[in-house]
Amino acid sequence: MTSEITLIVNPTAGGGRGARAARSAASALRDAGFHVATVTGDGPEDALSRARTAVEEGTGALIAVGGDGMANLALQAVVGTGTPFGLVAAGTGNDFARALGMPLREPATAGRMIADALKSGRSRDVDLGRIGDRWFGAVLASGFDSRVNDRGNRMRAPLGRFKYDLAMVAELAAFKPLPYRITLDGGDVREVEATLVAVGNGPSYGGGMRICPGADLTDGLFDITVVGECSRATLLRVFPRVYRGTHVDHPVVTTLRAASVELVAEDVTGYADGEYVGPLPLTARCVPGAVRVVGP
Repeated sequence: MTSEITLIVNPTAGGGRGARAARSAASALRDAGFHVATVTGDGPEDALSRARTAVEEGTGALIAVGGDGMANLALQAVVGTGTPFGLVAAGTGNDFARALGMPLREPATAGRMIADALKSGRSRDVDLGRIGDRWFGAVLASGFDSRVNDRGNRMRAPLGRFKYDLAMVAELAAFKPLPYRITLDGGDVREVEATLVAVGNGPSYGGGMRICPGADLTDGLFDITVVGECSRATLLRVFPRVYRGTHVDHPVVTTLRAASVELVAEDVTGYADGEYVGPLPLTARCVPGAVRVVGP
């Protein structure tokens, strides 16, 4: 393979960790003998355009440096091309990096792991979710958690994750379960009252919340977690268990598996890898071996 590789960087990820992580990762890659070009872009659309240009021009690998948003952006450029994809976790959530087994906030270590994999030709093909022409690596979220995102995104202050904590408190006070229609693999229809529905290609979202703990990036299937109708008190009791993945044992939680899922509900939006996708209805399909990954 060519020794010319490209880092696509969100310099503001993790409160500025992205820029520092890019320097550490690039140094490790150069020490391993690679020529490294760094791409930032003037906003997401420009960064995606530059990443696609690098792939089209034959870069030996596209390495995302940042959080789940940057990973998601880079996936749009590399999916289906055969160009190896690597990830240096430097954001707040880093859930796709967790799913891939990459070290968190250790950019030099991640850079060395990627360099070793590229030099040895070691790679693996992993599944991605697809919604129309959009791809995602971790989780498609809808319901209570997407409404928290909606509210948090409308808030101008405070900054950072505390804004979403406040948004969660506000949504808890107002939230009621929603009628969903869930269609699995085009035929199995479930009509349910649900607090949230999460479609997992990977197991976690929100910085380590294992909402779909059984999700496997290589089985060609989504794990779908449905939190059914429940009181605010029950939701508050169940929620802390999400970090261990033990919430799936609670009676209000149902888990499903399918290669495709359509979600229909009124006044609900979907977020994939933490990025806004659009209002329901949405149909997600699991595409086996959609991207070639280098790393552990």
